[in-house]
Amino acid sequence: MAVEEIHAEMVSSVWKVLVAPGTEVAAGDTLVILESMKMEIPVLTERAGVVQELHVVEGEVLQEGDLIATVGDA
Repeated sequence: MAVEEIHAEMVSSVWKVLVAPGTEVAAGDTLVILESMKMEIPVLTERAGVVQELHVVEGEVLQEGDLIATVGDA
């Protein structure tokens, strides 16, 4: 089974979580919205599938490279 791991690209905080494990997503869907330096940064999936795991909660501070979610085959 192919799995996409989505990681934080910069230090940021989790502003809003839009999916939960088991949510079906299409390529380009927003999974979470991060906030950094007063900017909202949508985190997108590059593939269609199902959210396997969600590793963040709203308000959490992320470091660059932290795992946000995994998306796998439906």
